Amino acid sequence: MNAKSMAVEFGKVGVLFGGRSAEREVSLMSGSGVLAALRSKGIDAHPFDPAERTLADLAAEKFDRVFIALHGRYGEDGTLQGALEQLGISYTGSGVMASAIGMDKVYTKLIWLMHGLPTPKYALLDSDTDLRKVPDQLGLPLIVKPPHEGSTIGITKVSEISGMREAYDIAAKFDDVVLAEEFITGREFTVAVLGRGKTAKALPIAEIIAPEGNYDYQNKYFTDDTKYLCPAPLDAQTADEFHRIAVEAYRALDCEGWGRVDILLRASDNKPFLLEINTSPGMTSHSLVPMAARAAGISYEDLCVEILRSASLKIAKGKGA
Repeated sequence: MNAKSMAVEFGKVGVLFGGRSAEREVSLMSGSGVLAALRSKGIDAHPFDPAERTLADLAAEKFDRVFIALHGRYGEDGTLQGALEQLGISYTGSGVMASAIGMDKVYTKLIWLMHGLPTPKYALLDSDTDLRKVPDQLGLPLIVKPPHEGSTIGITKVSEISGMREAYDIAAKFDDVVLAEEFITGREFTVAVLGRGKTAKALPIAEIIAPEGNYDYQNKYFTDDTKYLCPAPLDAQTADEFHRIAVEAYRALDCEGWGRVDILLRASDNKPFLLEINTSPGMTSHSLVPMAARAAGISYEDLCVEILRSASLKIAKGKGA
């Protein structure tokens, strides 16, 4: 399809990035990449940062559709999706409900467990919790993190009971109720998923090998020390199982457009565990969805176009209400 046809098909497109969440820096990188990719295809794409402009400005721009490249709160959690539904502007990614649930690690776990999908054991912590007793339930080491943040923000690995208070205090800066989770010793993988419902398809699996097993914010976005193997070196049976549970996890939340499911493979018995889902994954030079797409023969530019093509209003069609 030539540039003129692209411009006609998509009309005026807004790329929403930046925002007010703790992941603003990453979103700026993601959105800049998406904007350049869409323009390279001849699409009439324009930047829009919700942290600097209002919803009235968004409506005044008269976008035909928008590509959401926002991460975290106010962009990935259903709030913006609800505003776009009210404005009648088609948008990429999941609807209001799926976005809100996907951003909440606790509710995501509950739904996965209802569907019989494997996820690490967990406990919820607040200011009244006896933190010394949490390791009795989950063992050590364990993970403490805020349920509503992404990009490994606010996460601590606790190896001794004495570290529970500091870990809780770090996570509590972001959420009133904190999530403690069983630590799964093994390998870390991620599976990108495109589409919706029965048409949802998994892309090649990526394995993440971080320095000393520490896939933190710095190692995720700003260093070249983390290694990625895509397609991951897995036997066919394990790869098929990863694809199956990733797509089931995605469908269980009624996600659509695109997403990324993180999976841990326990070393002791090769059992997979669903960790979390991202309904607006990163699109930076280090990001995993573009990496998986390349392994499937899809260029970054074509991936952006495919995601944009899936933009829609969900509630009017009975989705994401």
